Amino acid sequence: MESTGGPYLNTAAVTSPVGIARLLQMTFGCATFSLVAHQGGFSAAYGTFCMFVWTFCFAVTVFIIACEFTRLHSCLSLSWGNFTAAFAMLATLMSVTAAVIYPLYFVQVGCYPIGCQARDFRIAASVFAGLLFVTYAAEVFLTRAKPGQVTSYMATVSGLLKIVQAFVACIIFGALVNDSQYGKYVATQWCVAVYSFCFVVTVVVVAFSVTGKTALLWFPFERSVVIYTFGAVLLYASAAVIWPVFCFDSKYGSPRRPGLCAKGKCPWDSQLVIAIFTYVNLLLYVLDLAYSQRIRFVSHI
Repeated sequence: MESTGGPYLNTAAVTSPVGIARLLQMTFGCATFSLVAHQGGFSAAYGTFCMFVWTFCFAVTVFIIACEFTRLHSCLSLSWGNFTAAFAMLATLMSVTAAVIYPLYFVQVGCYPIGCQARDFRIAASVFAGLLFVTYAAEVFLTRAKPGQVTSYMATVSGLLKIVQAFVACIIFGALVNDSQYGKYVATQWCVAVYSFCFVVTVVVVAFSVTGKTALLWFPFERSVVIYTFGAVLLYASAAVIWPVFCFDSKYGSPRRPGLCAKGKCPWDSQLVIAIFTYVNLLLYVLDLAYSQRIRFVSHI
């Protein structure tokens, strides 16, 4: 029986530049968590986070390669281009975070007290973690939208910024739960509401894009996203003013770090982290609003 639908296996999935980048991601990811699990070692929440990042990214990358090589992605109810672009950006952010955290907390110059062998394994794992980040960043660079090109929304600058915005919001939430004392004033509670609302809506936008369901909505998705982005700019601008005033003004908080504040458990430190990343996300939403004026959405690619 002759097949009229072309070859069953898509060799371009592993021979194209993007395919090669994904093979390297799989290789470096496997090497990283294998070195850590074998002799490098990890502990506490930081080590667990790094291991989760490497194993999660490895598993999803293997899934993507297998689906593209066998062409099974056409059977999934996903906008495959949006899904792979969103994951590549998320994996880039997660891998660079792990590549910074692991050597910062687990790599040391001397052998005591973990031993020289464990130290060498940790150094090697840190090197592969850095290479893993580079390969994910390379995929984002290779698959990003080019001027005039019809592509998936998540591959555009605006789409990629949505992933970064959600990631930054997660950092803010992590600092909020680390004894930030946000419930002390109604104004700081407003800021938490801003962070939560913008995070949820951004995740919903990404979810609709990845699932390819934007064309089924009864309202114009493209215009709604632009309007939401404008609203998010205004909301984050209010938080960027309110949070520092109620945390660092001498009338409500402390302009300087208290001298008796314990390292790692100081509310002032968490408040500073939140303030910094509030301004980061404000800038990201402003950039998103600027770029959203120059793109057109594609409902399903």
